[in-house]
Amino acid sequence: MGTIVRTRNLVKNFKGVEVVQNVNMNIQQGEIYGFLGPNGAGKTTVMKMLTNLVRPTSGEIEIFGQPLQGESFEVLRRMGSIIEYPVFYEKLTAVENLDLHCEYMGYYNKQAIRDSLDMVNLTNVHSKSVKDYSLGMKQRLGIARAILTKPEFLILDEPINGLDPLGIKEMRDIFKILSKEHGITILISSHILAEIEQIADTIGVIRGGRLLEEISMDVIRKQSTSYMELTISDSRQAARVLEHSLRISNYKVMDEKHIRIYEIVDAKDLTKRLVQEDVSIEGLSHYQNSLEDHFLQLIQGGESHV
Repeated sequence: MGTIVRTRNLVKNFKGVEVVQNVNMNIQQGEIYGFLGPNGAGKTTVMKMLTNLVRPTSGEIEIFGQPLQGESFEVLRRMGSIIEYPVFYEKLTAVENLDLHCEYMGYYNKQAIRDSLDMVNLTNVHSKSVKDYSLGMKQRLGIARAILTKPEFLILDEPINGLDPLGIKEMRDIFKILSKEHGITILISSHILAEIEQIADTIGVIRGGRLLEEISMDVIRKQSTSYMELTISDSRQAARVLEHSLRISNYKVMDEKHIRIYEIVDAKDLTKRLVQEDVSIEGLSHYQNSLEDHFLQLIQGGESHV
């Protein structure tokens, strides 16, 4: 598996403000790379630089093993993208818009238009103008246009905006098919972390223009820990019971009413012993650390790991 995208010390200044700072990104062939960060973190600016919509202030971009330059037209022909909101000729139909896209891309395959619309479940809209589409339908059409020419590398900036839960699931399944069955490399940003967690092979976390971390989801899953959280009347008294009566040492007192236990414990034995020792139990819950936990800890903690 080769590297499809490599950036080195990528910097972008706008009016004297450095909005992207020395980003070193590596995207491998065939993977889904989830690009995460708060609003204004620099995600869209990086994506615009990868598509030549914005030129870097300094640094290097290499795509398909070639430096990205102003005249890198052949490289860009091998890519598809949705950056911010997809824009169409509003008075034309979906088919007419995609037909025009094929014309200026030099891609003459009418069947591909039908196939891409079928894939995003935009059917029976052949006579409907795009101006009459909902936001979700426009997002679907944007994805259809992005995949129309069978790109090797797909850049999707918040592609599931405006979709209902069923539409989000459909898109999730499409992205998996494009990656796993067609070998398309996908860079996708989204603020819905649970969706990224289900599809991404690698994530990059950016904050304040700096790439804080680039890590595989397998590593995050291996680092993931499950725990039991107790809500009790007195955490000090409960801690004494855990240590002296139950011989539990792997726990953490969160505050005066909450304790987290990080080892396997029989809940019935635990609650029984606490009640016997006059510790009032207000709640007991089981948790599993997720990508959201990892992301929030990184964003709130924030030193660079890249």
